[in-house]
Amino acid sequence: MGGARRASVLVLAYGEERYLHDAVAAVLASEGVEVEVLLVDNGCTTDAVATLPPDPRVRVLTPGTNLGFAGGMNHAASRAAPGTPLVLVNSDAVVAPDAIRLLLEALDDERVGVAGACVVLADRPGYVNSAGNPLHVLGLCWAGGLGEPVERHAVPGPVTSASGACAAVDRGLWERLGGFPAEYFAYMEDLELSWRTWQHGREVRYVPAAVAAHHYEFSRSPLKMYLVERNRLFFVLTAYGPRLLALLALPLLAFELAIAVVAVAQGWGRQKVRGWAWLLRHAGTVRRRRRLLQRTRTVPDRELVHLFTDTFDTTQMPLPAAAEPLQALLRAWWRLVRRWA
Repeated sequence: MGGARRASVLVLAYGEERYLHDAVAAVLASEGVEVEVLLVDNGCTTDAVATLPPDPRVRVLTPGTNLGFAGGMNHAASRAAPGTPLVLVNSDAVVAPDAIRLLLEALDDERVGVAGACVVLADRPGYVNSAGNPLHVLGLCWAGGLGEPVERHAVPGPVTSASGACAAVDRGLWERLGGFPAEYFAYMEDLELSWRTWQHGREVRYVPAAVAAHHYEFSRSPLKMYLVERNRLFFVLTAYGPRLLALLALPLLAFELAIAVVAVAQGWGRQKVRGWAWLLRHAGTVRRRRRLLQRTRTVPDRELVHLFTDTFDTTQMPLPAAAEPLQALLRAWWRLVRRWA
């Protein structure tokens, strides 16, 4: 394999990690690519990390504190072999033998900064977990194509965001963007990286032939909803340009009121308020992050509006019947104002 491609594969271990051995073994069995695995022990609560079969290609990193997914990936990337592309693989995702090679081949196109796999459901491999993730104009993001047959998502091409469950990132781009924003801790950091890729004139490409089987579990725990909602607002406030923010100000405020009502009804109202409080306490961080993103971007919002969706996926985000007229109003508003973004 002297002429094989090389890649640094970043994996994070946290909690029970029932599938870690399978995930690491699959990466090490990759064909047509030489890999090093940088495994961050972010707080594994079992012996899953300690009992991994010894392999010189695997390096276990122990930061000593829980850095979250974003910080853990940054920690691993900073210790990866110089110049190698980075491949993110979830600890509960099992890559096909050719998946990493195919993702790296997609990066050969200099227009491509991030290449995302077809992530399928491990218990139903004929169905999609993510075929690239959409971005709603209000900052929400969800697993694209979840539960749909794989055959519906067989065509490669650009997507708004790649799933962090299995994606390859051009090393130069990663370093130019500074990796993930550590403040996100977990959730939506893959969206932020993908959106900044587009803002820097590079493409996020979906590679359906590169398959990873993900032991996906959806949760609406209060902690998850806190992080998702806090990070959504952090993303909108920093990544959207001033004109786009102004055009969406009324819908964003209305949605905040609506989601607060939903949060109270579902039992995570305190977490929603906690997210607002974090943003207020860290207003300086938000301002600095916003200045950085807006100063360094090379592509204006008007050239990216085609990447947004103005329609919620009701299979993943069920809406009450009373909300449909409001969604229709939002769609009409966006289609009216998007030309001025």
